Amino acid sequence: MKILVIGSGGREHAICWKLKQSKLVDTIYCAPGNGGIGQIAECVPIVPGSSGYIQRLIHFATTNRIDLTVVGSELPLADGIVDHFREANLKIFGPSKDAAIVEASKVFAKRFMLRNSIPTARFQVFKDAQSAVEYVRHVSFPVVIKADGLAAGKGVIICNRIEEAIAAINNIMVERIFNEAGSQIIIEECLTGEEVSVLAFTDGEHAVQMLSAQDHKRIFDHDKGPNTGGMGAYAPYPGFTPQLYDLIQKDILEPTIQGLREEGRKYTGVIYLGLMLTSNGPKLLEYNIRFGDPECQVVLPLLETDLVEIMLACMEGRLNELDIKWKHLSALCVVLASGGYPTSYKKNLPITGIDEAEKMKDVTIFHAGTSIADDRIVTSGGRVLNVVACGDNIPQTKKLAYEAASLINFEAVHYRKDIGDRAIETARVK
Repeated sequence: MKILVIGSGGREHAICWKLKQSKLVDTIYCAPGNGGIGQIAECVPIVPGSSGYIQRLIHFATTNRIDLTVVGSELPLADGIVDHFREANLKIFGPSKDAAIVEASKVFAKRFMLRNSIPTARFQVFKDAQSAVEYVRHVSFPVVIKADGLAAGKGVIICNRIEEAIAAINNIMVERIFNEAGSQIIIEECLTGEEVSVLAFTDGEHAVQMLSAQDHKRIFDHDKGPNTGGMGAYAPYPGFTPQLYDLIQKDILEPTIQGLREEGRKYTGVIYLGLMLTSNGPKLLEYNIRFGDPECQVVLPLLETDLVEIMLACMEGRLNELDIKWKHLSALCVVLASGGYPTSYKKNLPITGIDEAEKMKDVTIFHAGTSIADDRIVTSGGRVLNVVACGDNIPQTKKLAYEAASLINFEAVHYRKDIGDRAIETARVK
């Protein structure tokens, strides 16, 4: 098979890496790819979001007789790429535009949760800044303020004081720091507990959970500073029991798939549940319409079953026929970011030490924001590299991942030093 992967981050590198292991795959292309992806796939210079990109991707897929296209990032899905590819009789893995609205609009998602009795935080929707400011003057803090549309994982702001809430409302709705994603906002109660990511494969009728993972969204250690696209993750979450799996399946995942199908939004692909494990049970924070990033980078290395076979089963409505198997190991990812991220940062900085880190046993480096300049790898984004280690347990994988990360260097490199600490503490308490 010839496969085309769409995207350019660490998630897409992990997807290409996993697909390459399939006995069904001959050639992988990636649009647009990055400096690391180019080592295992042929990069195609078509950037999602650029003018006419969907039609150009369709032309490429048709001309090159691509057997399967896999969409890594959310923007093309929200733009309806699946619908366009299907109209051109091209196989593509991912949800339709109608189904993708559960991430494209947080307002739709929250109202969908209410309609389908899916446990979530109490919330209010606002279309103008003045009404939102007036509302926060009379609520208990902390609160969570969310931009409605896509904001690259940065559109959620936790506010502990009224001054922070007013500033967040102004930034999102007046200054439009997230562009049109801030045309309306959600203000919701701030749930407490452990935040866990659960991804699932679905064919629109059946849904199978992957291994649980825990993301680290804040830029600094101990969850300080602004939200990012994700600074690291590990899998599986040590507090994830069979009982919790069943509860999430019954109360959240199955009502989601059934509710979308009943609304004429049949969902096929990967769906991501961002969950808070509260004292009153798991509650849904948000949906994503694709593999999480960096959760994908720790989940896929633990997958034993052929990923292509799973994707084909989802597309052909026979997911229930597969027995998806996982390795009984742990994986941990440390994200190496550019100094200044998630705001401004330098680009085109030379990177050293990747080769040395990759030589370490049970370590894989997934590139996120890298490119090739003068035959060397340089930085090109905020999140630059994902250092992933696998081992028997989280303490072992944490030690290995940080040993590998210490070998890699570029100017002002920044990474959290506490990825995995919560898992270690959870295991110790148990």
